[in-house]
Amino acid sequence: MPLKIMKLAIEATSLISVNPLITRLFYEVPAALEGPTELSIDPASFWTDTGGPATVLPVLSAENSSYEVFINGVLQMEDISTYTAGATGVGSLVLTIPDGSSVLAGSPVVLVVTNYAPTSDVDIVT
Repeated sequence: MPLKIMKLAIEATSLISVNPLITRLFYEVPAALEGPTELSIDPASFWTDTGGPATVLPVLSAENSSYEVFINGVLQMEDISTYTAGATGVGSLVLTIPDGSSVLAGSPVVLVVTNYAPTSDVDIVT
């Protein structure tokens, strides 16, 4: 009999689901801001997607989450915002307005928090 490679006879199928949980919160800047300055927004100042007031900021899941900040419809650089989730209380969003920058009164600030709860199911048949 000639030599041959012996190997396992295995079939596998997998189903992976990402399961995003997206929270959108809305705020309107009450007065014009000129940098350098900071704007701290507490959860009660935000509105939810339904128009109701927010109570806490969502917790960010370790390694499975992100947040984005939009001012007047424009995505902002990560380093101008500091996000503190509700795990340490109700949380806050602090925006650092750099020198030479400004935000007009009435400008919308949109905070988008995305947490992922991935699942996987693998079926192995031998």
